[in-house]
Amino acid sequence: MLKVVEAFSGIGSQAEALKNINVEYDISAIIEWEVTALFAYDIMHNGPQNLKEYRFHTKQSLVRELSKYNLSASGKEIITERALSAMPMNQLRGIIAAIERTNNLIDISAVGAEDLPDDLDVLTYSFPCQDLSISSFWHNNFSGIDKDADNRSSLLWQVERILQEYCNIEKSLPKFLLMENVSAILSNRHIKNFNLWQGFLEGLGYINKVYTLNAKNFGIPQDRERTFLISVLAEDEKKSQAVENYFFENNLENVYREHNDIISLSKFLKLDYSNETYKQEAIASTPNYTESRKKIFENNKILAVDDKVSPNTYARTLTTKQDRHPNSGIIEYNKHSLVPGARYRNLTPRECFLLMGFSETAYDNLMAHDIVTANNRKFLTASKLYRLTGNSIVVPVLEEIFKQIDFINNNILNNQVQSTK
Repeated sequence: MLKVVEAFSGIGSQAEALKNINVEYDISAIIEWEVTALFAYDIMHNGPQNLKEYRFHTKQSLVRELSKYNLSASGKEIITERALSAMPMNQLRGIIAAIERTNNLIDISAVGAEDLPDDLDVLTYSFPCQDLSISSFWHNNFSGIDKDADNRSSLLWQVERILQEYCNIEKSLPKFLLMENVSAILSNRHIKNFNLWQGFLEGLGYINKVYTLNAKNFGIPQDRERTFLISVLAEDEKKSQAVENYFFENNLENVYREHNDIISLSKFLKLDYSNETYKQEAIASTPNYTESRKKIFENNKILAVDDKVSPNTYARTLTTKQDRHPNSGIIEYNKHSLVPGARYRNLTPRECFLLMGFSETAYDNLMAHDIVTANNRKFLTASKLYRLTGNSIVVPVLEEIFKQIDFINNNILNNQVQSTK
């Protein structure tokens, strides 16, 4: 069994990947401070909540309990007590239930080595990318992952602190570390810090393997390239060499699909509007055709026209918004506009979940157990769902990575070294 902790867990693409490849695993804890993500994670991986357990709480007691944590509504700043007090009761109950059911440690800066389980196999850390991405330069943000940057991406160094604490208290280090982030981490601006990070891990005894992988080569028609760092703790030279040989012989960067071999978007776009659910979701994703939307229509990739998917095409990288330029691609209305005067629609939240490798059943279950307030407002609004998927990791890519981790764990680290094929 792989004992796993997901740091910066989002909606749990790591847990979804492990489930899909039928590896025996246990998510011992997660670390996630954004309330929408931690709530969605709980529903998607633990099923519906039983909020009756919290019926004796008053709003004041719920706010008092949640105020102990450094929670965020946006992923940018801490929720104030006043903002918590403005939330409806069932939303507060849903957040606290999610924290407890997932053993959420919430704030990476407050987590110590002693808070993590003994004999941990895998620690994943998909730390925020905002200060690494190209878009940060548009806002004159050049801080990256400098240790003294005090920004969201520099939370990487909290992982360094935790690993140092492992050594200080003589606790066994995790056997595997798995990082994911934007490929800008390899750019001239950030490579020095990334190499510094790898050097620190090597000093602890880890063997590092860097992958830059594109989702379109792993069964998802989305041009989404991300960089992964797998770190394997090898206790002797023989195992170190075996790990390095394995990665050399089984390099995932060699997985490549020709353009015509990319799986069709027809399996991901919901263009059958005789299905009332799909129709209403499409209407909700259809913007008014304003002058700014005209620019989006004229300058973004057309993924389908009416109910016909464009041949041999794929979506651009999903970001945290779709009603923007550039976006991931649009569906053009030619003969069958769902909204009078509209020329196109954006991807729906459902389609975005599918393009990140989550199943339609997982999405339907999440929607079925969303929190709805007394005035019929939903906790998981469309804008929040777009943010959740844009911040997530493509599941089938993780599936292949976890297959490698599982093989190395069973055949190299835990057993006598044998063939790595």
